[in-house]
Amino acid sequence: MHWQIGNTKITKVEEIVYPEFSDVLPTATPEVVKQVEWLFPHFVTPEGALSLSIHSLIVDTPGATVVVDTCIGNDRNRAPMEIMSNLSTSFLDDMKAAGYDPDGIDYVMCTHLHLDHVGWNTQLVDGKWVPTFPKASYLMDQKELELFGNIDDDMIASLPADAVDFFNIQRRVFEDSMQPVFDAGLAKSITAPTTICEGVRLIPTPGHTPGHCSVVVESNGEAAMITGDFIHHPIQFHDPNICTPFDIDNNMALATRWRTFEQFADTPTLIIGTHFAGPTAGKLVRDGAGYRLDV
Repeated sequence: MHWQIGNTKITKVEEIVYPEFSDVLPTATPEVVKQVEWLFPHFVTPEGALSLSIHSLIVDTPGATVVVDTCIGNDRNRAPMEIMSNLSTSFLDDMKAAGYDPDGIDYVMCTHLHLDHVGWNTQLVDGKWVPTFPKASYLMDQKELELFGNIDDDMIASLPADAVDFFNIQRRVFEDSMQPVFDAGLAKSITAPTTICEGVRLIPTPGHTPGHCSVVVESNGEAAMITGDFIHHPIQFHDPNICTPFDIDNNMALATRWRTFEQFADTPTLIIGTHFAGPTAGKLVRDGAGYRLDV
């Protein structure tokens, strides 16, 4: 699946689809979902469960090639999150089949540093984690590095009980998916708003994590916005107040959604969801008190 934005091509490389992943938005029950007719059939099951896709988006500009987020990755222990542990997918082969060799990637942009966005930063070779994209600059927001790069026993001990497992996972994520990139001298800290390359810039969309960024692509008067996780599922267009337990700051995440939706609604900008299943992209339009994704 790909989209043309002026002279820039954006290609979706899918790692895995979870047909039913309603835990990401617990208040979006089937009863709630069934009231939003435009979600069917693309984004939910017939029974009203939320569908979720894990994929990368490759932004191929005339001057540089950028991979936005690198999914979960193979061969990783993410226990107790078994649904994302020990994957063995054809992701890299699929990327190559789409015409993108890892050696030809100029930038890897991590919208944030959660486990399902940084996994293919590295791959396991002869028992060692090494950068998957050996010639790329890996861009990570400084606030993300300050949080996820400093998870130690003292921090874990200070957390509420319901956050301990997740941050223990994130500690392992940094060790196998980020530290090898730093060791190879490929990591670069950034702060949004900033420009990656001509036609690709970052906007701050914090709340889900402190330094969360979204990616704006512009070429020849056309534009697209890659969301990252300031929104997880299109039902949040219908009701931006639906929150995920994975947001670090719910109030900030809520403010970010309302502000960003207001900015992009009823404009020609193509909205490409980092976790949207099915067609993945569409135009954001106002719909009553909320919004809908017109695909």
